[in-house]
Amino acid sequence: MAEDGFDLGPAWFWPDMQPMMAKLVEKLGLTSFAQYDDGDVLIDRPQGVQRFAGFGQMASSFRIAGGIGALVAVLAAGLKQEQMRLGVTVADAALRDDGVLLSARDGNGETVSFEAEHVLFALPPRLLESTVTFTPAITPEFRARWRAMPTWMASHAKFLAMYDKPFWREDGLSGTAQSMVGPLVEIHDASSVSGSAALFGFVGVPAAARQKLGEAVLKNACLEQLVRLFGSAAADPIAVHFKDWAADPLTATADDRDAAADHPMAAGKPWFDPAWADRAVMAGSETAQEHPGYLEGALDAARRAARKIAPAS
Repeated sequence: MAEDGFDLGPAWFWPDMQPMMAKLVEKLGLTSFAQYDDGDVLIDRPQGVQRFAGFGQMASSFRIAGGIGALVAVLAAGLKQEQMRLGVTVADAALRDDGVLLSARDGNGETVSFEAEHVLFALPPRLLESTVTFTPAITPEFRARWRAMPTWMASHAKFLAMYDKPFWREDGLSGTAQSMVGPLVEIHDASSVSGSAALFGFVGVPAAARQKLGEAVLKNACLEQLVRLFGSAAADPIAVHFKDWAADPLTATADDRDAAADHPMAAGKPWFDPAWADRAVMAGSETAQEHPGYLEGALDAARRAARKIAPAS
């Protein structure tokens, strides 16, 4: 298993608070390691940069060697090739007496169909509401419920800079910084378990403003900020990466881009109206009862969905 992997999506889990994720990582034989936080932290204020003694984390966050992609690869390896169809986008779902007929578009734009007794929709409710047409139609009450559930982190963007060594550690810094200046509002050490060095941060510029500025301008501004915080060595990264989740059509809708970045809250209500309740199940992290939006929430939602379809399993 590769030990290098840098996450531009979810990166952390908290074993003390998220036991399902911790057990899954162990069961799959993956290596996890604590988020690096040794050293001082920086506070970036309009009047200047201030340095404070590090305080550590009350509940340690962990990352997976190889990144979350390593977990996905192990899970995918356990599936048969004929069980997977990649690059296929579902556009319509029609209820039948014996199940559901799905119509989708493949990578060539051709329409393909699938029949199933049950369908698990493992995507955010907002994305489902905006991309899939249901027959019979989902009632307005339930469509409104889907639109009201925010997709966690969908309005955000991440910036990552890779270096030949973690020079900030040599200066007694943890790589952690909080900024009231920006463009990055929160920065952390993203170095891999094998020692490949990196810093990453959450971009505090709103989605609409990011679109106007463009990726090149934002990358330069982020690098300038890292230089201001961590010194001239930050000016020479091996590579930089920028991921704007608000611009990803498989992640965000207009509601996610334009609304405040609210955290999803457990709904505690059905996700499908009676016409669909026996055939369709929500299985995305936002629909979880525990830790919605997080990796742990994805496991909780998947477990509940599986139990509904196959109660004896």
